[in-house]
Amino acid sequence: MNNVKKHFSIRDLENLSGIKAHTIRIWEKRYDLLAPERTTTNIRTYSLASLQKLLNITLLYNHGHKISKIAKIPEGEIPLAVREIVAQNSIKNHAINAFKLAMINFDQSLFQQTYNSLLEDRSFREIFWEFFMPLLQELGLLWQTDTISPAHEHFITNLIKQKIYSSTEKLQAIEPTKKDKVFVLFLPENEIHEIGLLFANYEILIRGYKTIYLGQTMPIESLVDLHKYYDNLYFLSYFTVVPTKDRLDKYIEDFTRKLQKQGDSQLWILGRQTQFLDKDKMPSFIRTFGSIDELGLAL
Repeated sequence: MNNVKKHFSIRDLENLSGIKAHTIRIWEKRYDLLAPERTTTNIRTYSLASLQKLLNITLLYNHGHKISKIAKIPEGEIPLAVREIVAQNSIKNHAINAFKLAMINFDQSLFQQTYNSLLEDRSFREIFWEFFMPLLQELGLLWQTDTISPAHEHFITNLIKQKIYSSTEKLQAIEPTKKDKVFVLFLPENEIHEIGLLFANYEILIRGYKTIYLGQTMPIESLVDLHKYYDNLYFLSYFTVVPTKDRLDKYIEDFTRKLQKQGDSQLWILGRQTQFLDKDKMPSFIRTFGSIDELGLAL
């Protein structure tokens, strides 16, 4: 993994830990908690080990440990103290930091421990909304500011996907109770950002609807055959990166021509690209949503 970031600025540490750079410098100077290196231009940089240590310290600090007491814990015992907190299921309000720590260290067992700890008194759905959703929103910023690498993002999002898959599988064994709509979930060609669509599928299933999950990069032509099987189709897609702004109108035209026959299907769209759609000019069978939460209100 040559693209894994190994050196971090103090702003990176602030972004990841939530501890202000000013406070980090005080902790560094007063308690000798971190040992930054310096570049040839005298700029502080921090190693991956320093970042890991700061995230551990932050977890303990947020859990009520005084920084003066943390400073006295032998360095090798700090991770043990963190794991003890995780094992005791007492980090509910600070689990996002634990998930970040798991991400930075590619630590699957810490992720699983933290998740299981939360699962003792929360449902999967509550964990997703309270912890995974804020974490995923923060990942975009961390990635854009080069605080984390693509390897970190892929690692954590795939672990979250695993949780969505396992929770969805349980719902798929239950016979749908609502028959007025059949949802077909898909991503447009060359769209691979699937996590939002996966969770939308879960949200629709939990409300008793039948879903047909097709997943990533589906050509419009491949959706046509579904009309042979169902007449009450609601196609649902996530436009995160594609269609691009200049291709949106053409996509809507193609979808209308190939799939909107006799006014018997709908297209519901979520995702970043919906901001570029002119809602007043869209056909009546198309509906956009600003979030999965908003989608849930329409179900």
